[in-house]
Amino acid sequence: MTDYGLVRSTIKPDPKTIDEYSVWVNTDITEIQIEIEDETHTEYEFHQIRYSKNEYIEMIDDKNSDLESQLTDTQLALCEVYELMI
Repeated sequence: MTDYGLVRSTIKPDPKTIDEYSVWVNTDITEIQIEIEDETHTEYEFHQIRYSKNEYIEMIDDKNSDLESQLTDTQLALCEVYELMI
């Protein structure tokens, strides 16, 4: 993972871009107006992180595992509540 921090561009970035080797994740995309010599143009400021494809797959897998665990906990809690109601 490479964190590029706050980046500016004249082109609005996609939240996620996938190329041959990497997954680029752009967050907190903000449109800003820049004035240079009495002319105004639009730029975009955003936080950019680049993951290798393997890093990104591993990160998504970890998040999915956490969500599955939380879902199981929620289902168990709902079963307990249901049993208390009977």
